[in-house]
Amino acid sequence: MKESKVDVILHPVRMRIIQNLINQQLTSQQMKEMLPDIPQASLYRNIKKLVESEVIHVVDEIPIRGTVEKVYSVHDPNLLTISPDEMNKMSKEEHMGFFIKFIANLMGEYERYLSKEQIDLLADGVSFRQTSLFLTDEEFVEFINDLRMVYAKAAQNKPEKGRRKRTVATIMIPEEKE
Repeated sequence: MKESKVDVILHPVRMRIIQNLINQQLTSQQMKEMLPDIPQASLYRNIKKLVESEVIHVVDEIPIRGTVEKVYSVHDPNLLTISPDEMNKMSKEEHMGFFIKFIANLMGEYERYLSKEQIDLLADGVSFRQTSLFLTDEEFVEFINDLRMVYAKAAQNKPEKGRRKRTVATIMIPEEKE
């Protein structure tokens, strides 16, 4: 049975590969250096799965000592999103399963951060919070559109000296309508 796009993307190792390829092109060796805790065989197997699923693609091939090193990039950032139609076709159990994978990925990111030799939560800007907002449907749509613009602007930044990768996640859960 073919894995769904959501299953392919939300796999913990593949999610980390994708996150490292956003706005940059990397070889498998460069990814291995960025993701040292992932065994080489697992990394290569998951890169292959992402290529086969057309989530990432080979953008260049570099001849090196009689072999060819492939350079990868995210195929199309729009493929990383799940369409409303795809969301509506999922069962409650599938939604819960994907949510659990999403949370597990976040927990893994946070655990890797906390495992560092030296951390400074304040200086590093670590935070997590929950708040309730009271918004009409129209205000909520405006809020979401504003967030999308802020995310889109920051997502254009390419990795460079002085920039750190920061994981930002949002979860929105509505109460029932009155």
